[in-house]
This record gives sequence, structure tokens and C-alpha cells, in this order.
Amino acid sequence: MKNSTIKIALLFITISIASYVHISCSDDEIISDADTTETTNVVVDDLDFTPTDWTTETHSKDADPNYTEVFDNTVVKRLDFVVSNTNWKAMLADMTSLYGTFGSSNSGPGGGGGGGTSFSDEDPIFVPASVFYNGKEWYKVGIRFKGNSSLQSAWQAGILKLSFKLDFDEYEDDYPQIKNQRFYGFKKFSLKNNYDDDALLREKVAAEIFKNAGLAVSNTGFYTLYVDYGSGPQYFGLYTLVEEIDDTVIDTQFSSGDGNLYKPEDDGANFANGTFNEDGFEKKTNEDEADWSDVKAVFSALHASTRTTDPAAWRAGLDAVFDTDVFLNYLAVNTVIQNWDTYGRMEHNYYLYNNPSTNKLTWIPWDNNEALQTGKQGGSLNLNFSNLSGDWPLISYLYADSVYKAKYDAYVKATIDGPFETTHIQAVYDTYAELIAPYATTEVKGYSFLNSSSSFYSGISAIKSHASSRASAVTTYLK
Repeated sequence: MKNSTIKIALLFITISIASYVHISCSDDEIISDADTTETTNVVVDDLDFTPTDWTTETHSKDADPNYTEVFDNTVVKRLDFVVSNTNWKAMLADMTSLYGTFGSSNSGPGGGGGGGTSFSDEDPIFVPASVFYNGKEWYKVGIRFKGNSSLQSAWQAGILKLSFKLDFDEYEDDYPQIKNQRFYGFKKFSLKNNYDDDALLREKVAAEIFKNAGLAVSNTGFYTLYVDYGSGPQYFGLYTLVEEIDDTVIDTQFSSGDGNLYKPEDDGANFANGTFNEDGFEKKTNEDEADWSDVKAVFSALHASTRTTDPAAWRAGLDAVFDTDVFLNYLAVNTVIQNWDTYGRMEHNYYLYNNPSTNKLTWIPWDNNEALQTGKQGGSLNLNFSNLSGDWPLISYLYADSVYKAKYDAYVKATIDGPFETTHIQAVYDTYAELIAPYATTEVKGYSFLNSSSSFYSGISAIKSHASSRASAVTTYLK
């Protein structure tokens, strides 16, 4: 359900908070505690405007997604958001209510804090904004801050380079003139802030490695972002635009988008025996159908007693409901490149899609900004999973089976010989580093996770060295 459903000339959504924060024009003091008030309001107004820049190709649902225009790997493009000062204050006030005072921590990326360990269960609020690209306007686009630990950490570190979610027809109920508004055929995007990534490449390159390994994954592109919240355009830095799985990925990379799509999170998302619950497998399509039978079938097949008594029958049962080849391919790529913030360490950052062509749940990677490094939370998994701790049966059970292990090993070799071959991937890093350097090294204090421009070049050197080290690790493992 959209958050803007009441059609009146002026809509106020009241958010109760103890105090609000205001914008300062100083780069050194982006947001500061100010006057206290009881409410801050999201304003939906100007109902009778005419969308003069609207064309079928650029704005209409009738246009096919234009990947060449939106995800061009050879250029850094620019987006501008224009949001009223009142609505911007509402966004910041909502963040304060969710995550506390802006800049409340004293340590972390860019000299700020890392925040706490608890995250809000609520998404930040949407507000309407104008989005400008190449001289054209997209109207009353729903924008909100997005993220989990990265959002909290950036906010509490006092860094306003936050990730955004964009929904181009979020406010169509209030503005019929933008019904089914699209951005070159796309309804929504994530605009990722490259948190904790001095190279600013991890999100994009990791996705491309998955794609070149033959897996379904989001397309990505580099964009600079400027936001005008009342005092003119402010450079927010270099971002990575990410295609949404529940928008165009399942429509264009599968035979159709009609299957069940799930975004697993927390309870049950590790597939431990007896842990299935519907809340842990949020439906992103077919939400009105209370049917999780395909997920339950994977749980049943995975934990069938035949795993130890009749492995061939166990594999046949699992293969019938879960695309094990896709998962083993994903697992090999993810482990070779190192990516700790997903299955095996964390119960999130993947999707499951019931592929209409196979009627099998199929794995789709998501949120790769922590890839291409050893990582946190005990670090990325070893290639032989000797440091796997906890109950992660999709890894432990399949790796313990000789047939599945042989397939995994083959995918490991294919990854290091193909999309993550050292010379190739280091050349990719060099090409992208040259492309984005003018935008990365000119990020502004308070809107950047870089301590200095030299941090960017150190980040590039680090991921190039990482590629070499992973080639050595794979060679040792395969011996």
C-alpha cells in the first residue's frame, strides 16, 4: 500500500518526535540540534501541476527498460533531487526518531561513528521530490533513505551521504498525472552510497562478477548525486545506482515476473531445521496469496532423512524444488571473491525467486557493498568452509555431499579462470578507477566516507592486492 493515499489539497503526515534537526549551510556543521517542537510534517501539495517533460520513452510504463541509457558503464551520470525544505526536515526528523541524534558517535568511516548494534524495524518515510536527469524532470518521485547497519552507522557518524530508495509512482494516488511514471522503463531503484568502501567499486564490480558468472543479478551504474533541500544543489558524492530485483530483474532475466519472490531476513533465513516462518520470508510478489509452499518444500527436501541414508534420492528431491546448480555457482563466486555480509554469516542479502520456467526456487544475490574483502563478523568464509559456524545447512549439507562438492569445486575454478581472473579483474579496477576518480576525490567533508582523496587510491590498491591473494587461495584450495 502506498503511503500517499489521501487525496486532498494539502496532506500532513504527523510524526511525533521529541525534537527536530535543522539544516546548516556550513560543511562543518551539516545538521545541528535546534529548536524543539512536537511535530514535523510531510507535505503533499501542488496537485494541479502539468508534467511538461513527460514523453513515452522517458516517463511512460509503455516503454521497455532502457538499460543502455540508465546503466552505461562508460560514463558517470548525474542525478539531481529537489525536495522542499519542509519535507527534508521531515526526513531528518524521522531519522532522528529511528536512529537518534545525527552525529552521535565518535568513531567510524570518515572520522564519524559506527553506531550501535540495534537497527530499526521501520523503514524511513517517503517524501515527494523532483528528480532531474539530462535536463528532464520526473515529478513527485517518492524518495526515502534506505539501509540497515550502513544507514545507522552513516547517520550516527554525522555523514549525510545516505543511501536512497526511489519509487517513481509512489505518489500516483495523489497525482493522477504521474500514474505509472517510470524512469526509462524502471519503476524504482536503490541509490547506494558505497558505505565503508574507499574504492567505491565493490557494489558495482561484485554485481558484474556475478553477472559474468551467468547468475541473475541487478545491473548497476555510477551516478553523482546533488540534492537541493532549500539552499541550492549540494554535492552528496558518488553513488551506485542499483536495479531492483522486484522491479525489472525478474521481468527481464527470467521467462516472466509472475513467480513468487521472497526477500529472506532473520528468523528462518538460514534454513535451519524447524525454523521456517512466514515472517522470515517476506513476499515481494503475489503478496495477496498466502502461499509459502515452495519455501516449505525446500525446507522439507533439505532436511529429509535420505540425506544420510540415500544421498542420490536426497539430491533428487532437493533438485526438484531448489536450483542447486545456481546456488552452488553463486556460493563459489561469493566465496572466491569474499563477501561476508550474506548467507553463511548473516541471515539476509539474498532473494529467492520461483523461476516460472523450472518451478524451482532460484538464488539471487543482493547488496554487495561489503564484498571483495576479508570482512567483519569473523570474516568471509574459507573456500572449504572450515570456519563455518552456526547452522547454515544450504552450505554444510551440500558441501558434505561428494556430488555437490564436485560441482562447487568446478564453479570455484570457473570463477578464478573467468570473471575473477586476476589480470582481467585488475584491469577492470583500473578502468573504473580512472572513470570515477574525478568524482570520488572531490567528495565533500560531511558527505563522504573518505578521509582524503588519497584514501580512494589506497582503496583501489587494496582491492587489486585482494584479487591476487584470492588467486593464490584458490590455487591452494584446488590442490
